[in-house]
Amino acid sequence: MEALKGIRILDMTHVQAGPTCSQLLAWMGADVIKLESPAGDATRGQLRDVPNADSLYFTMLNCNKRSITVNMKSPEGKAVFVELLKKSDILMENFGPGVLDRLGFSWEKVHEINSAVVMGSIKGFGSSGPYADFKAYENVAQAMGGAMSTTGVPEGPPFVTGAQIGDSGTGLHLAIGLLAALQQRNRTGQGQYVEVAMMDGVMNLCRVKFRDHQRLSRQELAEYSVPTKGLKATPRAGNDSGGGQLGYAIQCKPGGPNDYVYIVVQEAVWEPLARRIGPELGQPDLVNDPRFAKIADRRKNQNEMWPLIDQFASNYTKREFMEILNELDVPCGPIMSTEDLANDEHVRGRQMYVELDHPQRGKWYNVGMPIKLSASPARIERSPTLGEHTGEILKEVLGWSDAEIDAKKQAGAFSLPPKPVGARAE
Repeated sequence: MEALKGIRILDMTHVQAGPTCSQLLAWMGADVIKLESPAGDATRGQLRDVPNADSLYFTMLNCNKRSITVNMKSPEGKAVFVELLKKSDILMENFGPGVLDRLGFSWEKVHEINSAVVMGSIKGFGSSGPYADFKAYENVAQAMGGAMSTTGVPEGPPFVTGAQIGDSGTGLHLAIGLLAALQQRNRTGQGQYVEVAMMDGVMNLCRVKFRDHQRLSRQELAEYSVPTKGLKATPRAGNDSGGGQLGYAIQCKPGGPNDYVYIVVQEAVWEPLARRIGPELGQPDLVNDPRFAKIADRRKNQNEMWPLIDQFASNYTKREFMEILNELDVPCGPIMSTEDLANDEHVRGRQMYVELDHPQRGKWYNVGMPIKLSASPARIERSPTLGEHTGEILKEVLGWSDAEIDAKKQAGAFSLPPKPVGARAE
C-alpha cells in the first residue's frame, strides 16, 4: 500500500487504543516502528491461547509494524530514542498521565529535538480539567462518555457495548488528527501536538444521544418505545432505533441467542410489509389497521406492532426472514455472531477476515482493513516478534554499523541490565 509511503512513525503506544491507530496507518503504507521496552507490550502475554506465543490481543493490533526494543530508563536507550525521533514524522504515545514527561520527553522537548514531528497522544481524559490525572480503560470511557447510560433497558442496569468504542474508537479519532496535522506540517514545516481523550471520543460517538437530550427539554421522544415524559436525560431504550424511523430486533426460529433480524420500518415500507405479513397472521386487512395506519400511529403503538412482526418471523429463520424483507425493500440485517462473520462469504470476499501465518502461533485470522483505497489497497502482514527488527532499523534508519550496534547493546540500550549474581527473584 502506497498512500503513506515515506511516512515514518515512532510508535510507543501499547494495549489497544494507540495500536489501533498505528496499525491503520501501517496498512496505509506508513513505516511504523514499534518502540517497546525490553519486556515488550503487556498484551503480548495477555489472554494467551498458544503457549510461548504472542497473544491474539497483540497480533491483531500490531500487523505491518517493525519492532525495536529500547531501554528508556538508560541514558544509552534515551540516546537511541532521540536519534530515531530525528528521523520520524510522527511520534505516538498512550502512556499514563505524565509518564513521558518524567522520562524527559515533554512535547516541548520533542518539538525542540524535531520541530517537524507530529506528536499524537491518547489519554483517558485529556491533559486538562479535573479528570486529567485519572486512569481510564475501555469500559470506564464508555461509562463516562455517555454510552453506558443509554445502553440497556430502563428497568435494568446500564450495559457496555461489545464494540470497543473507548479504545479502538479513540484510535480512529487519533488517526484522523494525525493525518490532518501531517497535511498542515507539509504546508508550514512545523509539527504540532495532537491529543485525543477516550472520554471525548466516546462523547463524539454518542452524538445522537445528545441530540435527544436537548429535545427532551421541549418534547417527548415519540420514536422511543419507553415513556420519556418528564425525563432530563436520554433514557435506555433497548433495541429502539433511536432515529426518525422505527426499528427493532425481531426474533426468528429456532429462537437461539442470535436468531434475530434488525428491521427498520420506514414510512414507505409499512404498506407492503403489512400486506405481506397480515394474511399469515390471520389479519388480511392489517394494512388498514388504524393503530398502524400512519407513522405517528405506529410510533404510539409500536409495542403492539413489534409482537405482530415477531409472530410472523417465528416461522422463518433469520436468513429466510431477511430474504422476505429484502424483496419488500425493508431495511434489515440479521444479527451476525462472530461465528457467522468468520464464515461469511461477503466478509471473506471483502477481505475483512484474513488468514495470516505467524512463526510462533502458526495460522490465525485478523480483521481486515475497513478502509478501501482503489489505487493503494492494503497488504496485511503479520505482527512482529519482540525486538525482531532492532538491528534492521538501526542500520537502515540510523545508518549504524554492526560495531556501533554492538557497542550500544553492551551499554544496555536495548535490554534491561542483568541481575547481579545471587539476586533474589521477585
